[in-house]
Amino acid sequence: MKRKNDSQNSRNKSSATPDWQARDPNYQAEQGRYEDPVPSRQLILDTLTEHAGPLNVDDLIGHFQLTKLNQQSALEKRLGAMIRDGQVVQNRRGSYGPVAQMNAVAGVVQAHRDGFGFLCRDEGGPDIFLPPRQMRSLMNGDRVLVRITGTDFKGRPEGSLVEVLERGSREVVGRMHVDQGVCYVIPDNPRVQQDLLIPPEASMGAKHGQMVVAEIVAPPGNRTLPVGKVLEILGDHLAPGMEIEAAVRAHSLPNEFPDNVLIEAERIPDTVQPHQIKGRVDLRDLPLMTIDGADSRDFDDAVYAKAMRKGPFGTGGGWTLWVAIADVAAYVTPESALDAEAAARGNSVYFPQRAIPMLPEKLSNGLCSLNPNVDRLCMVCEMRVKPDGEVAKSTFYEGVMNSKARLIYEDVAAMLENPNGPEAARQPHAVPHVQVLKELFEAFYKAREKRGAIDFETHETKIVFGSERKIDRIVPIKRNVAHRLIEECMVAANVESAKRVAKAKIPSPYRVHEKPDAMKVTALREFLTERGLKLGGSDRPETQDYAAMLARTKGRPDQPLIQTVMLRSLMQARYSAENLGHFGLALTHYSHFTSPIRRYPDLLLHRALKHLIHKKPVKDFAYSVDAMEKAGAHSSMTERRADEATRDVTTWLKCEYMSHHVGEEHDGLVSGIAPFGLFIELAGLYVEGLVHVSQLKNDYYKFEARHHRLIGERSGTAYNLGDSVRVKVVRVNLDERKVDLELIPTKGSGQRSSIVQDRDTESRALPSKKKRRSR
Repeated sequence: MKRKNDSQNSRNKSSATPDWQARDPNYQAEQGRYEDPVPSRQLILDTLTEHAGPLNVDDLIGHFQLTKLNQQSALEKRLGAMIRDGQVVQNRRGSYGPVAQMNAVAGVVQAHRDGFGFLCRDEGGPDIFLPPRQMRSLMNGDRVLVRITGTDFKGRPEGSLVEVLERGSREVVGRMHVDQGVCYVIPDNPRVQQDLLIPPEASMGAKHGQMVVAEIVAPPGNRTLPVGKVLEILGDHLAPGMEIEAAVRAHSLPNEFPDNVLIEAERIPDTVQPHQIKGRVDLRDLPLMTIDGADSRDFDDAVYAKAMRKGPFGTGGGWTLWVAIADVAAYVTPESALDAEAAARGNSVYFPQRAIPMLPEKLSNGLCSLNPNVDRLCMVCEMRVKPDGEVAKSTFYEGVMNSKARLIYEDVAAMLENPNGPEAARQPHAVPHVQVLKELFEAFYKAREKRGAIDFETHETKIVFGSERKIDRIVPIKRNVAHRLIEECMVAANVESAKRVAKAKIPSPYRVHEKPDAMKVTALREFLTERGLKLGGSDRPETQDYAAMLARTKGRPDQPLIQTVMLRSLMQARYSAENLGHFGLALTHYSHFTSPIRRYPDLLLHRALKHLIHKKPVKDFAYSVDAMEKAGAHSSMTERRADEATRDVTTWLKCEYMSHHVGEEHDGLVSGIAPFGLFIELAGLYVEGLVHVSQLKNDYYKFEARHHRLIGERSGTAYNLGDSVRVKVVRVNLDERKVDLELIPTKGSGQRSSIVQDRDTESRALPSKKKRRSR
């Protein structure tokens, strides 16, 4: 930028101390960091906000009387950083203004495979729809500024691109295609919309069909594809385990521990040392036991319950419950290499037949895991539970334990069903303890029902592999009483830990699940009204209203449909430093205390509890509220990242499995509806495919979002969520992870809409004016 000479501008207006130093609330901090401080970001923002219009860099230098060249240069750098962080915008004339006053919104782009995208705002609020023409030069994960230009046909805010602040991931994983000498990579991640053009000299010799990792060297333009170069050749497209390798890289999952982390882990002794036990409560004689899945390798939690005797006149009774959790904080300390890596990962990621742990295996499966018959350090939540399932009192302390049994869910369920059966005979010492836990669970569950927690019936599946890591079958996971028993014990400990840190007002991450959005509630009410149902509560219904609706619809043929729509109306759970309660569980306090081996927020909570256990002043705690909020936001992101990666892998495996079933016919249920077609879950296979709207014959079909259906404009034939259909598998596309289906006409596929029938017969159903008057 060409600037005026010093004699023409106000850079050297005064040799006196500039008044901005007195006005800047952050001046002392700036003075401690720089020899010649410059105005803080906050003061720059305040100045730009108060001014009548945008200011250029010379205006700001003159306004703040920055006479030194290093100050002027530092101000320019700070303005550049504020642009990158989405705080200010620079217009075409080079002047700066606050983002809000320049009618711009900062956020991260979330692309959709069909060409459009959304801007997830930095400050929260409804996402902004970005039509395909705005997405041409953008990629998933880019940080951008967008100007809201209106609303789309669904009433969502719509925006246009102002500026790209920061490009997202520089690496793309995909399948190499070579066509007439032109090389390009088709991204494996469906959110990456553009193919990546690869110059021949940058292909590393990758062959057609191989999976590669490529780096973007030139971003996309309005009329040009992004250009890249191959960094790594992963191997053949259908090689066993390739889907996980691709997902790990596509979602930027940290999957190899740095050397300094492994070295730090190796320095930790393999067993609990005598000096570590000093000052801890010794629980090694207590019959604590772990109850987990058959393939679990890291055991976070152990439980034991003792029934209390009833006093005279029926007083007393209830139980004492011990929930012992691996004391990861004893080994992973703040600002260590282990801690930095665990924070970056946020959580462990579990793929079919492979896990990427948050901590090195020495800790996750060894020293921290509550393996049977070995001493382990633990954090304990000891609870006194009343006969009605309410926790009367809880205490937290550091302990040392020795697990007396490693049980699996199915065996515990069998023990409870038949105390004299083979499972019970294998571990007879555990039978009386699990029976007490069952009694406690029944009390907990009654308390859960009393407070009105939502209890959706979810259906999870497990992939069973055959030879060469090919899917043999997909089976449903049946939740039994043992799953629910452990779940209720963990919920109780999570609640008590949240109450403890809230009472002490110590910064800590809460697991929050906010009330449903008002617009979603309105749509849900309209949907239920059409089915003769009314959701209780006002505009913001309570959890009990949802639970009552679920209870009311049990046994109805459309109950699965109603549950699906209710579930979709709920918010997504997340981590926050602010205690906002948990809507789904109907709890005012909730946190994650029970899995510090595989979730970083649990580790942060343990550190807060330890601070309180050792009676240290809250003001001396290492984390501020702001730091906890940032850590919670990052952990929420890594949780979503892990979910997306595992979903990608599962979807790919299911598509590969279905490629051997092309041409087969199956029964199915309509599990989802979109303007472009019907999603069908195939009965017995637990795989979802798409019937494209173009396959629905002899009519034009319209999507009615409010009614969750596709309906023929002329025939009135409607396809609703939950309808039973018969379909044929016609095509499988592994690159796009799509299973294409075709409807086979049957008596029950597609039903005449009752609403359309009412319209058709309205004139015949209503009496004439004369008859109505006579009545």
